[in-house]
Amino acid sequence: MTGWDKIKGHANIKKYLTEALEHQDVFHACLISGADGSGKRTIADTFAAALLCENQTDRPCMVCDSCKKALAGCHPDILYITHEKPGSISVDEIRSQLVVPMSVRPYYGSYKVFIIEDAHLMTPQAQNALLKTLEEPPAYGVILLLTENESGILDTVLSRMVRLRCGEVPKDVIRQFLIEEYQVSDYKADICAVFAQGNIGKAIEMANMEEFYATRDAAITLARVIPSTDVFDVIARIKEIAGYKDKIEKYLEFLYVWYHDVLMFKATANPDYCLFRDAISDIRSQAQMSSYRGLEQILSAVTNAGLRLKANVKFDLVMELLLLTIKESYL
Repeated sequence: MTGWDKIKGHANIKKYLTEALEHQDVFHACLISGADGSGKRTIADTFAAALLCENQTDRPCMVCDSCKKALAGCHPDILYITHEKPGSISVDEIRSQLVVPMSVRPYYGSYKVFIIEDAHLMTPQAQNALLKTLEEPPAYGVILLLTENESGILDTVLSRMVRLRCGEVPKDVIRQFLIEEYQVSDYKADICAVFAQGNIGKAIEMANMEEFYATRDAAITLARVIPSTDVFDVIARIKEIAGYKDKIEKYLEFLYVWYHDVLMFKATANPDYCLFRDAISDIRSQAQMSSYRGLEQILSAVTNAGLRLKANVKFDLVMELLLLTIKESYL
């Protein structure tokens, strides 16, 4: 799969970019925003290859010499801005890797494309240095800024560029993509598509996750036994959960979907709305013994547990609070 077909979803963005190519109305600067894994880099790479493609009717063709260089990541006219410090892009890095090289005409094609990933990491000084180039860009210059945090870009920079946002990719598109490109089972594709919440990168990550089924089964086993287990035994299960500490984000996502299934079955009594349909008897039983408020508290607690772990709150403390919340919601 190559070219525009490689980009799943984002139909409006693809339409805008292909029309810009067709009408030779190419912008000099563009901000592509969206969550991590939403496809920003794929869009930028594809558009850069298309700009420099030697085929004038189907760009990028992915077979011409220019496209092959782009695919290999060695095209002399596609430059990626790098930075030494993980948390910032300095003014010197923007000057040396963009401002100065921009003054040199393209080596190979009609355009020279600069791609800045994590553009929100640019310091104010770096953005001001970039601003001077944005105000008077050469005819061949194209700058693509990729960011998860548009608010980190100065208004003066934003005002001088086209802004495109990567929205959610439909679940059925993600599901079909995983089945066709990664040869995963229908069931696994269903789960990944739900967890991804419109983010195809997240879906791919889960599809490639080792111990996928082991993590799923461990989370479901915990959810099944909590209502019939006393409080002390529930807390004792923290040691079992710790075995999945390096996969805790996915573990919590499995828990979330389980309780979402319970909530949906309680509201509709229809198993078709549940993802874990192979465990429908347990889901039905828990739906009968729970309240809507209790299930909403559980879902909120699972979400908050993930946020606390990201904030480096002690693992055992976070899990204890989560398990107690789940247990108390069934009392």
